[in-house]
Amino acid sequence: MLVLLLLVRITDPPAVEALRLRTFDAMQALAPRVPPAERPVAIVDVDEASLGEFGQWPWTRTRLAAICRALQEAGAALVAFDIVFSEPDRLSPPLLARTVPNLSEAARADLRAQPDSDAVFAAAIGRMPVVLGQTATTTPVAWTGDGPPPQTGTAVVGTHPDPETALVAFPGLVRNLPVLERAAAGRGVFTISPERDGVVRRVPLVLRAGGTVVPTLALDILRVATGADTLLIRTDEAGVVSLRLPDLTVPTDPRGQIWVRFGPHDPGLYVSARDVLNGTVPPGRFRDRIVLVGTSSVGLLDNRTTPLDRAMPGVEVHAQLLENLLTGTTLTVPNEAVLIAVGATAAASLAIILVAPILGALGLLLFGAVVAALFVVASWHLFSGHGILFDATYPLLATSLVYLTLVFTNYFREQAGRRRIRLAFGRYLSPDLVEQLALSPEPLRLGGVEQRLTIMFSDVRGFTTIAEFYKTDPAGLTALMNRFLTPLTNAILDRKGTIDKYMGDAIMAFWNAPLPNAEHEAHAAAAALDMLARMDALNAARRTEAESGGHPVLPLDVGIGINTGDCVVGNMGSDLRFDYSVLGDPVNVASRLEGQSKFYGVKIVLGEPTAQAIRDRFPVLEIDLLQVKGKTEPVALFTLVGDEAFRRSERFGQLAARHAGMIAAYRARHWDETEAAAQACRALAVGLRIDGLYALYAERAEAFRREPPPEGWNGVTVATTK
Repeated sequence: MLVLLLLVRITDPPAVEALRLRTFDAMQALAPRVPPAERPVAIVDVDEASLGEFGQWPWTRTRLAAICRALQEAGAALVAFDIVFSEPDRLSPPLLARTVPNLSEAARADLRAQPDSDAVFAAAIGRMPVVLGQTATTTPVAWTGDGPPPQTGTAVVGTHPDPETALVAFPGLVRNLPVLERAAAGRGVFTISPERDGVVRRVPLVLRAGGTVVPTLALDILRVATGADTLLIRTDEAGVVSLRLPDLTVPTDPRGQIWVRFGPHDPGLYVSARDVLNGTVPPGRFRDRIVLVGTSSVGLLDNRTTPLDRAMPGVEVHAQLLENLLTGTTLTVPNEAVLIAVGATAAASLAIILVAPILGALGLLLFGAVVAALFVVASWHLFSGHGILFDATYPLLATSLVYLTLVFTNYFREQAGRRRIRLAFGRYLSPDLVEQLALSPEPLRLGGVEQRLTIMFSDVRGFTTIAEFYKTDPAGLTALMNRFLTPLTNAILDRKGTIDKYMGDAIMAFWNAPLPNAEHEAHAAAAALDMLARMDALNAARRTEAESGGHPVLPLDVGIGINTGDCVVGNMGSDLRFDYSVLGDPVNVASRLEGQSKFYGVKIVLGEPTAQAIRDRFPVLEIDLLQVKGKTEPVALFTLVGDEAFRRSERFGQLAARHAGMIAAYRARHWDETEAAAQACRALAVGLRIDGLYALYAERAEAFRREPPPEGWNGVTVATTK
């Protein structure tokens, strides 16, 4: 993870750069540049009020010449235009004489006699230091003047073989009219290219446009102000290092760009062009200042987005850049910024990786918080105290990802351990118990708790005969056992039961532990019905296989006993080996009930507590009063003959009434009524698989008719076998 993150920072994809730039924006928003007390720059603004009074843009050049004269008289040190004048003035009198139709010759002669507006503007420019703006374009533009255009001299010092290739480049450069270019003291490109997200953060001080290295507007203003003829460009192997003028050295990035430390939009910089032309500007407003002429009018589309403002006039961007340069408040990003970020990321991440095995979760969290705080404090100190932009965002993000990787690695390792527990015990214990043990292994100790449980015993009838059939094929017997134990087990587990143990072909299970189950009796009953249905499906499949294979098949028949009562459940055994099991008298009774299912000719035998809990939902019939072997008190036996839908059927209502009458007649010694009721019940119970019960009562009635029971007989049957 760390190596991948370091490679990402070195390649610096757009998403990483965008995150870094937004962080730098946030720092500027928290601590914007404070303007100097004495403002070295002012703006003459062609605003909405000026356009309203003097008409739409472009204005005639004579009006711009009037602005130059007014600023010269006001004592301005230098005037710069954030405007390019690439075409002749359309309102120049000589041009009107040639282009306006239907003029008299006298009028044309009068217009020709007037001075050319561009010449008037050029004369005004020539009387004071003026820097004209140029704009870079994406298409080449030809120079229309005679001879080569005026050019600012540049000199390159350093080790870069071709510094021009490192600069921001544009194919074309739109210049001013030749008469204006030659009259101006300087010329600078005012083109501002925002970042990918449209925000202006960095501006070039020099660039390559039209195949020529040219200064930008702010830099050429400073060159003219300092009286320099040549701009010195210092380079190294990476590109541009700095730009030098007399008494001023400006560090840049390898592309000759600087980061602007912005302040919020400042209306105090602006003076309306209307006030300048009307002579209503307070005295001293422009004295010894650099004056930029530009526009804030929305219609002229010269607004830029900065880290502090959604729409700042482009001329103010140049003004704030000039104040940055004059007061030394520009921001810098070291050329080694990538190496610093990579080193900081690697150091912090390796520290976290190394201390993670030593510290606990809380200690690692605190250590990570300290590392994060150090990054934040260092980044803020460098920005606010030294104007250095240090990218703490990526080291923070990278170390956080390394930290999260460690956390999730530990999590997945723990999950893998839990999976191993599930795999190891899942074949022997219920999924609920396995899950509980995986989440909290503490229950894996000796001991138990008292809990009301529902216990089930199931056994395959006649298994000895089946085993004898496979006496020469023990592998086949094992496969058969797995084949019928699997669906029986699934039926129990699907109803939230816990498998206690397998005893050959028998299964012991219980409900309401280890996890509570408010409907444990009903779930046990539903599981018993599902077990019978699955055995029917298995027998049908085995019959089909036998018929296709031409060999006999022995059907599988299962008996089930279910009882409910208070038991002790928990881990039983020794310190070295124990089982999660259940003990108690209800367990023994459940085992005896299963043993009586064959005797009574039913599939499911219920103890009285279970039957009473479910009889309102399931079709339950009383079987007998039985004193099981080893017990002195008789227990009432019941059987389950169908699902909840059958419980609501009219057929069960008739059967239940007839059945109750049979039991009552039997205990009242009315043998004829008992036998008749048994025959009637048998007719109603077709398909319910309890025919054996009614045959038993018919036989008992016949036997007692021949030999009545002794006096004091209370209808209790005493079991002679388990």
